[in-house]
Amino acid sequence: MTDEQLTAKKKYAGEKKPSMKRRDDYHDYTERRMYMITLEVEGRRPVFGCLVGDAFAHMGSANEPRIELSDLGKAVQSEWLGIHDYYPQIKVMAVQMMPDHMHGILFVTAPLPVHLGQVISGFKAGCRKAEKALRAAAEPQPAEKARGAEAELRAEEKLRAAVEGFPSRQATALPSQEGQRRYIPLFSKGYNDLILRSFDELAAWQNYLRDNPRRLLMRRACPDMLRPFFGLQIGSHCYSGIGNRALITKPHRIAVRVSRRFSEQEVAAEVERYLAEARKGAVLVSPSISPGEKRVMRAAFNEGLPTIVIMENGFTPLSKPHGEQFYACSRGQLLMLSPWEHHNEKRPLMAEMCIQMNLMALEICK
Repeated sequence: MTDEQLTAKKKYAGEKKPSMKRRDDYHDYTERRMYMITLEVEGRRPVFGCLVGDAFAHMGSANEPRIELSDLGKAVQSEWLGIHDYYPQIKVMAVQMMPDHMHGILFVTAPLPVHLGQVISGFKAGCRKAEKALRAAAEPQPAEKARGAEAELRAEEKLRAAVEGFPSRQATALPSQEGQRRYIPLFSKGYNDLILRSFDELAAWQNYLRDNPRRLLMRRACPDMLRPFFGLQIGSHCYSGIGNRALITKPHRIAVRVSRRFSEQEVAAEVERYLAEARKGAVLVSPSISPGEKRVMRAAFNEGLPTIVIMENGFTPLSKPHGEQFYACSRGQLLMLSPWEHHNEKRPLMAEMCIQMNLMALEICK
């Protein structure tokens, strides 16, 4: 690695950033690797376009969920696709524009002369120039400006006359022009990156980007199913969770318990027994700890039967279901619950916690 690359790495690794925008301190962001980048519009303003289509339309159909890009959205997308022109070491693999944010996949095919963060900063600078050019093109001509300024002056004089009798309100009645023209950056500070650890993940990334408009439509159609909730009291425990809370009101709920000592035949019999109950309307409840319990819950999930899963890791206000869980929650077949706070590290499941989680399943079924 060159001295320039080392300096760039130290500069970006040392910055304090929000948890979702913090770089991996042990990763060299100039090396050959693939990344998924997420950038948010400042204030989450929907300036890149609007969401159209039907959440249940087939991929490739005329009514497939998609983003109809604004002029600014088209300009930003064009800037992203042009990153290779500035950095030939980078191949642009994909981009998905959303109304208030964007996702893109970059493949660094050869060592970069700068930190990846500098590439993203350059991209943002190009987007700012494009935004200014669009604003300049949309500004009124000099004659229109003069008429507008004259009308604005008359309106200001009327407003002053209206508030002359209320001196205590004069300070707030006339907002300063400087305050009204305060510059708002296009993107919020920083960015989020995911580093590709295995090429098996690439297809999942590409599907995630392609299906993002559909998931947004579903979140808007059934927000209560796909947003985290907190403070749900069930028996002696308080839960956070995501999914269909109506499942805990179903009259028939069964805690799934399958011993590790069961033979293959016994486990298969238990799977069929629980599925038969679920097909009749029962909600299966389990932390899915033993292999047999995992088989029961997976079989029920695959059939679209209602399940409540107790999880060791909790949720944050920004948590959201992923992959199969997203669609199961949107259909109302899944509820995920946890009585514990969220944590980022991977923790082993101890015997005492397993016992607690199984007792919670029993309590939920009372």
